[in-house]
Amino acid sequence: MSNKEISTKDNLQILHEDNHIIVINKRVGDIVQGDKTGDKPLSDVVKEYIKEKYNKPGDVFLGVVHRLDRPTTGIVVFAKTSKALTRLNETFKNRETQKTYWAVVKNCPPKEKDTLVHFLKRNTKNNTSKAHLKEVPDSKKASLSYQIIKKLDNYFVLEIDLHTGRHHQIRAQLQAIGCPIKGDLKYGFDRSNPDGGIHLHARKLILTHPVSKEIITFNAITPKDNIWNTI
Repeated sequence: MSNKEISTKDNLQILHEDNHIIVINKRVGDIVQGDKTGDKPLSDVVKEYIKEKYNKPGDVFLGVVHRLDRPTTGIVVFAKTSKALTRLNETFKNRETQKTYWAVVKNCPPKEKDTLVHFLKRNTKNNTSKAHLKEVPDSKKASLSYQIIKKLDNYFVLEIDLHTGRHHQIRAQLQAIGCPIKGDLKYGFDRSNPDGGIHLHARKLILTHPVSKEIITFNAITPKDNIWNTI
């Protein structure tokens, strides 16, 4: 990924922090949790930030609750205590959150707004998912709603509410209706973005705080580029 900006302990985009959780606006190129690339994950960066800010001796506890694909941007929640991690894991597992994404596509969707239901089958060899209209062996039902929120000169901006949380769900479902996300070569867009990312942004998250039980809404500003800046 060329020209990518990644997060460090000194430039973290922190949306919220308290004793139990920390919420980050992830940059393109940040990897949420360590993988075979060996690149430093965002979880380690956040640990470094906490260790330095609070002058903590020894290891810092940080729990990864959910993930975003590496080329996407937006809201990621981490747990700072084991109690918060246990409760947040249940919250996300039981779909007790509301996730809203923004996506930029080149082709106009068939309808101004719609609910898409597909059956996604994951290919672990090339790390992709394919959306089928009917159930196929080893597929999982995937559902989302979208609406066009802005029409640009050459693109359309969609707001997407996820009903399920499948692997590469938004990317695969938008490809299935002929609307691959800008920059997403893996799912049918014809050109990559200069920063190696895609125009898919986790814009809003509503969840119940794991300890206070307060319902909190987080919003993440979009990255700065010529397209996001027009929204």
